[in-house]
Amino acid sequence: MITGPTACGKSQLTLELARHFGAEIISADSAQVYRGMTIGSAKPDAATLAEVKHHLIDIRDPDDPYSAADFRKDCIALVSRIHSEGKLPIISGGTMLYLKGLKEGLADLPAADPDIRAEILREAEEHGWAHVHDELQRVDPESSKRIRPSDPQRLQRAIEVFRLTGVPLSILHRQSVEACPFPLLEIAIVPSDRLALHQAIEVRFREMLKAGFVGEVQMLREQPGVHAQLPAIKAVGYRQIWSFLEGEIDEQTMIETALAATRQLAKRQHTWLRSWKDLHLLEAANTQQALKIMTNSTILG
Repeated sequence: MITGPTACGKSQLTLELARHFGAEIISADSAQVYRGMTIGSAKPDAATLAEVKHHLIDIRDPDDPYSAADFRKDCIALVSRIHSEGKLPIISGGTMLYLKGLKEGLADLPAADPDIRAEILREAEEHGWAHVHDELQRVDPESSKRIRPSDPQRLQRAIEVFRLTGVPLSILHRQSVEACPFPLLEIAIVPSDRLALHQAIEVRFREMLKAGFVGEVQMLREQPGVHAQLPAIKAVGYRQIWSFLEGEIDEQTMIETALAATRQLAKRQHTWLRSWKDLHLLEAANTQQALKIMTNSTILG
């Protein structure tokens, strides 16, 4: 497993390792799963996809949300199949919730209920998300401390789970299913120079804009069933450009808020990784160091 904060170079490192080992890559990226989200999710180009087999890319439409539980199920099945073919699977990406769910297991939560979700959304539109958060504080104080009123997706899910089960989400999360059914060799790129990472984030975002990122979001806006509340559209970069196209913010504000959100994402990823156990750390995307870790690992034999 190769992970790290956004723009740290993990995709290129993963590709080089896959070439070396003849491996297949399983994407752990919550934006790359969606069709039509290519530029802003930094998907591999057609030549790369033709050279090295990639999985869990372009498997859903944006209006068909993909969850951490979906990823866990699909990833476990893919690892089993790739192993059975005598190949090495490399799981690569920065969606920490996906990787944590794979590593530690996930609670057995109920499926989404469109009626309850619509009901919660109506309440939020009428009274505001702070009002919905007040309800969460009453029924699940523990979850209310980590889910903010400014995070409507997670807030809606926490309320939905309670209304469906009568059990707080925080309690269900402690009733996790089994941990990862296969051993993981976990490598993370964790740059110590935050300023250099922030510069890389800005360079990459501006390159995405030149490549047509705004036009990509415009095409998503024109698709039936695609709206701003979908998890896909809440991805960093996409939601800021969506607001720009809606006329809610100007172009310069869009750029500034997208960069700030991406830096915040990198900070959250750093925070996740600081608490990670059994993690091999790299200062940069150094192929030789990663190869040394992999060849010396008892997991890979």
